[in-house]
Formats: sequence, C-alpha cells, structure tokens
Amino acid sequence: TIPWVEVEAKNVAKKDTLVFNKEEFKPNSKKAVIYSAIFPGLGQIYNRKYCKLPIIYGGLVGLSYAITWNGGKYSDYSAAYKDIMTGGDSWRDIFPNGSSILESDRDRYRDRIKRNRDMFRQNRDLAIIIAVGVYALCMIDAYVDAQLYDFDISPDLSMKVEPVFMGPTQFSNASVGLRCSINF
Repeated sequence: TIPWVEVEAKNVAKKDTLVFNKEEFKPNSKKAVIYSAIFPGLGQIYNRKYCKLPIIYGGLVGLSYAITWNGGKYSDYSAAYKDIMTGGDSWRDIFPNGSSILESDRDRYRDRIKRNRDMFRQNRDLAIIIAVGVYALCMIDAYVDAQLYDFDISPDLSMKVEPVFMGPTQFSNASVGLRCSINF
C-alpha cells in the first residue's frame, strides 16, 4: 500500500452526515437606516439589494455635477454682476463678442446678467434640495426593504363574500347583510 493514499475510516465524513447550522439572513431595519445614513447605498448593500446601487449612485453623481456646474456659472455671473454695477469692464468676458457691446446697451446686459445669475442660483439650490431628497429616499428605501425582507408574497390573494345574520340586541333589531373578508 501507498502510505499517503491510506485513509482511516473514522476520519472520513460522508456527504449525507454533514450538518450546516447556517442561519437565514434577516436584516435589521435600524442597522440598514444607520448604514444608509453613514453612506448612501450602504443600507442597500447590507440588505443585499445590489441592483439598486447604480440607480442611487447615478442619481447622486448627476446631481453632484448639476450642483457643481450651476454653482460655477452662478459664481461667474455673480462676479460679472458686481463688475457691471461698479462700472468695470470684465463682465464682457462672459459674452461671446463681448468687446463689441455698446455702452448704451449696458442696462440691458445688466438685467440679463442678473436674470442669469438668479437662474443659476435657483438651479443650484434646486439640485441641492433634490440631492437631500435622494439621500433621504435612500434611507427610507433601506428601512422599508429591511422591514419587508421576509414578507410573504403568496399567490393566494382572495376575497370572500358571505351572507351573515346578526341577531337582535337591545339596541337594534335582527339584520341580514354581507361580510367581506380579504385574505393576503
């Protein structure tokens, strides 16, 4: 016999005798909310709902870009508005062919710069509000997903309608009616 091939029978485990004591995963909703509050999407990872991550991160990246871009444009137009109000000429740089703008059109361009500045500030603020909403929605989704993790979605949705007879009481006479019960 070859010594490294010999196996003692008492050390061999048979396939049908192995017992796995692995508990079924049940997420804790409080942990899911805390994880999602720490970092968006971490609650979904904890709940093992990986398919939601591209939606969350795509939305947050898009909103981050919108906040940054609108904030930059707001800064440019804000500086140009301060410049045009103080009588400077650097405000012409934000317009194509700005050097050919006549001095008589200064009031019209001041109003246009102010309108654009206000629009970019409003768009930036709106993107910030939406980003906070996405952050909150991410936490709510993590909580609800953890709560409904083991929710039974059985195909037995039924409504039962049956006649019912209610006997007389000291407050009412005998009556007949229908009882509806919904099972889900």
